[in-house]
Amino acid sequence: MKNNNYVLIMAGGVGSRFWPKSRNTYPKQFLDILGIGKSLLQLTYDRFLKIVPAENIYIVTNSQYSDIIVNQLKGISLEQLICEPSRNNTAPCIAYASFKLNSINPDANIVVAPSDHFILHEDIFTKKVTQALNYTENHNVLVTLGISPTRPDTGYGYIKYDTAAEEGIHKVIRFTEKPSLAKAKEFLQAGDYLWNAGIFIWKVSAILKGLKDHAEAIYTLFQSGNEVYNTSDEQSFINENYPKSPNISIDYAIMEQADNVYTIPADFGWSDLGTWASLYESAPRNDDNNVLSAKQLHIKDTSNSIIHINNDKLAIIRGLDNYIVVDEGNALLIYPKDQEQEIKEVVREMSITFGNTFI
Repeated sequence: MKNNNYVLIMAGGVGSRFWPKSRNTYPKQFLDILGIGKSLLQLTYDRFLKIVPAENIYIVTNSQYSDIIVNQLKGISLEQLICEPSRNNTAPCIAYASFKLNSINPDANIVVAPSDHFILHEDIFTKKVTQALNYTENHNVLVTLGISPTRPDTGYGYIKYDTAAEEGIHKVIRFTEKPSLAKAKEFLQAGDYLWNAGIFIWKVSAILKGLKDHAEAIYTLFQSGNEVYNTSDEQSFINENYPKSPNISIDYAIMEQADNVYTIPADFGWSDLGTWASLYESAPRNDDNNVLSAKQLHIKDTSNSIIHINNDKLAIIRGLDNYIVVDEGNALLIYPKDQEQEIKEVVREMSITFGNTFI
């Protein structure tokens, strides 16, 4: 019997908040950022091999990364890479991939997931995704996995959900983008809010209807390529038309507007690993509360910090508290951990002053 379950792994981002480890030419999803011998993409790919066959996993990425992906994911074919010629956010890339999969299998039941998230309890994750796939197989709905919040974090979007459930699936009442600290505390106390993890499950027919109903311009653009998907003319059509699509996330384009959105509350040790501070929270720490990745390091009177030093460099550090120290290639970052939200803008300014060799 044909397996109708597919996975789309989104791996086209730059990961600029992880500068200087993550660079435009080699972003964080391709790095062994956890120091365990596998990149975040490899960990994500291996995780989904427990759910769908290898041939049903597709990587949605920027065309400049295709060689890296083929080298990292042994056995994956070029036909499984869905290459976008420009970065136009998640709605266009999901639309393109959905029309392509619909051409392959109109009964496709799809998981859409980022390539760069950390998941500690993979058995629970597998169970929740399988539960969602079983539900969407028979219901015309859009499902998102919601993470049970553990703190009033202002860096995540929140999902308010109906506490009544059918088969463990809850109706979404509304989405709230990154709230103030006061609001985040309210949400945590209310008990009916989840973090939006950006992991989606739906039938291809359901997401195409969602696009048609709520993002008609995107739908029309990619529908016009129906005759060329999975042919030798596909990439030229995409190269010409993809950059015309609006730059918008799937959350804004569909999820916040549709009335058939549901969520599954989950707790599988999730972090989006979007920043150095989030890596610090996820990684093991020493007795001084430091996260260290260095072979030649002398450290004293330093605590609550994350320190990444190239293996071929000796570093001597003393007297830091709550800092990020990252040495990578032609760049060195030393920055207060509680002010890391500034790093992205500082890097942008540096690129204007010194050129793109630094980003």
